[in-house]
This record gives sequence, C-alpha cells and structure tokens, in this order.
Amino acid sequence: MHDIRRLREQADLVKANIKRKGFDADTDAALALDKEWRELTTKGDQLKAELNKASKAIGMAKKAGRDAAEEMEAARQVRDNISATDERKKVLEEQIRILLQSWPAEPDTKAPEGLTAEQNIVASESGEKPSFDFNLLDHLELGEKLDILDMPRGSKITGSGFPVYKGHGATLERALIQFMLDTHIREHGYTELFVPFMANRDSVLGTGQLPKLEEDMYYINKDEFYLIPTAEVPITNMHRDDTLRHDELPVKYVAYSPCFRREAGTYGADTRGLLRIHQFNKVELVHIVDPEKSEAAQLEILSHALKILDTLGITWRVLDLCAGDMSFAAARCFDIEVWAPGTGRWLEASSVSNFRDFQARRMNLRVKIPTEKKPVFPHTLNGSGLATSRLMVALMETWQTPENRIRIPKPLQPYMNGLDQIRGKAG
Repeated sequence: MHDIRRLREQADLVKANIKRKGFDADTDAALALDKEWRELTTKGDQLKAELNKASKAIGMAKKAGRDAAEEMEAARQVRDNISATDERKKVLEEQIRILLQSWPAEPDTKAPEGLTAEQNIVASESGEKPSFDFNLLDHLELGEKLDILDMPRGSKITGSGFPVYKGHGATLERALIQFMLDTHIREHGYTELFVPFMANRDSVLGTGQLPKLEEDMYYINKDEFYLIPTAEVPITNMHRDDTLRHDELPVKYVAYSPCFRREAGTYGADTRGLLRIHQFNKVELVHIVDPEKSEAAQLEILSHALKILDTLGITWRVLDLCAGDMSFAAARCFDIEVWAPGTGRWLEASSVSNFRDFQARRMNLRVKIPTEKKPVFPHTLNGSGLATSRLMVALMETWQTPENRIRIPKPLQPYMNGLDQIRGKAG
C-alpha cells in the first residue's frame, strides 16, 4: 500500500520508481481524487461550523419566544449537505484505496535495473557443480524406478500437478520438512507456528497476493476463502490491525504448510515431474522488524535458508532480482536456485523478500517506537526455508548412485529411521 501523503509531495518520484517494475501508476488520477477529498474535508469543516451557528440560532429564537421554524429549516439543509459531503468522501476514499492497492511496491534503490529474468544478477554461488562418472537419471526417472513417486495416480486423484509420494519418498519429504523446522527453531531462534491453510480476502489483500495474483489462487466460492499460496499469508496476517511494542521486535516465525498455486500464467512451461506443481510443501520464515533493520534481516533469512542447503550438500546460487522480475509486494528480493544435475537446470527453491512497509500499510500493522510520537509501520520480510518440491529434485539427482539408488545425507538419516540409501521397495 502506498502513502497518499508521500504521493502529494513526491508523485513524480513514486511514479518513476514503480515504472522500474514495468507498471504505469496513474498518479494523476490518484492526486485528482485526493484533491477532491481534501476540498470536501475543508467544506465539511465549514458546514459543521455553519451547523453550530444554526443550532445556536434555534436556541436563541426559542429563548426569545419566536417561532424557530426558519432556523430549523436552515439547520436541516446544512445537515443534509454534511451528509452528502460525507457520503462523497467515503466514495472517494474507496476509489483512492482501490487505486493505490493496485500499484506494486516501489523497488529498493539497490535492486538491479531490468524487467525480465534474464537481467537478474548472480550475487553468490556455493561452488562448483558436482561431477559424475556415470549416466544420470532425472528425479522422475529415479522416482519411478524406486517406486517413491507416482505422478499418474496424483493426476487420477486430482489432476496434473498433484504428486503422490510413496514409501521412502513420502518419508523423505516428511524428513526434509522436519529437519528444516528443527534447524530454524533450534539454531536460528524462530518461533514455530501451525497456521490455517485457508485465508479470507482481507488476509490475502494484506500481504499483496490480491489483486494481481487472483488468477493463480484457488478460491472456495461457498466460503469465500482462498487456499494459501504460501504460509506467509496467514503468518504475517496474525498481526493485521495490531500495534506491537518495540521490545517485541524482531518477530521471527517459522511454519510448515502445503502451498496451492494454479500457475495460471505458465502455459507451455516445463511441468515434468516436480518441476512445476499445483500443491507443494514449504517451510516459511517470516520476520517483522524495526524499519532500520530490515536490510540486515533479509540477509539473515537468506543465510538461514542457505545453511539448509549447505548441510544437505546441495549446490546453490543466489540471484539478485531486477526490479521488473520481483513480486508485486517486494522492494528487494533474492532468489535461491539449486542445481539439479539430472535435469541439467538451476531451479528456484526460495525467494527471500523485503517488503519494507508495503505489507504493514495494507494490514494496518504498526509498532510503538519510543523516539516516535505516533506508532509507525514496521518492515515485514519472508523467505522460503525452503520449498521441498525443487529441493527434492536437487537432492534426488545430486545424491543418486550408479546403481540408481539415492543416498540419504547424514543430517536426514535420523529422520529416516537410520536409512542411508533408498534402494527400492525393499528399502
């Protein structure tokens, strides 16, 4: 959400910043609506002063024993004008709100210039890609050979893009989730949440998925709920309309959830196996921080996600996303990609985003800071720590053996009942 007061003072700058995301913000329309609203506010104040005088005139007439009908009619007309003015102001407020909500967040000045993924910058890498002296299988071939992944039955149950994990595959998926949760809770100091997997419209508006991403979301018409595309939505909205104390910051939450995405705009994209699915699992990290500390918090979340990959022996790289490739609500975003050697591609497994005060404004989330007279908007951030689907692809393909088995990284073995390899049905 954008601050109308800033727009009054720096409309050209706001428009130019948003233009970096490839979006043309109609600042003239917003300012015209705001101008009319302010004029009506002034008019309303004048009318209230008139009503006060008219009320006094009625009292004086009655005190003098005169018929106050004329004064009462004058007061009625003023009250009608006040009512009409207030109604028009409400209409304008709604129009301004809808217009400002349709504009994406301004990108950070440090975000690279560009409008497409090809203009993203590789910010860091973990090292050399692993080499193999045998022919590699991709995750789908491995999953079918070991009978741990069944895409056809998922399609039969629901439709394409809904996988079924079987046997040790299901255990490995669960192990990844539990390992990541334990790491973030025990080593990185997060508070665990278990949140609803559906959210109402106010919640989805609050974190910025609506209005832009409505086509990508699953909607339950009867109850007017959305299946969550990420746990970011329910986690961050826990504090919608709250005013936090400054000593409560930073707020650091972690939560597992399934995520549901229609991927409406991905016609023709590679959907083989787990590469692009409609239901997947994710461990989400959310921070609510002092505005002065959000840049450091973003790097902290990034380091927490990378720690998981380093511990699992997965090759990664970090992309600094250009302004036009960032999400609607993000001011700065780093994508973490994992190398999938069997597929031969880098795959996005996490986005670590700083929303600055954009989400907080939309949610009316504030914090009391001792040095400020009024509560201010904190900064919100999140990052996947991580999404399991593409992490599973990278793990299966990285840790495969010449016998077409999958070795289990040592940190995961306690979560796999001591299993060191997936060898097939017999285990």
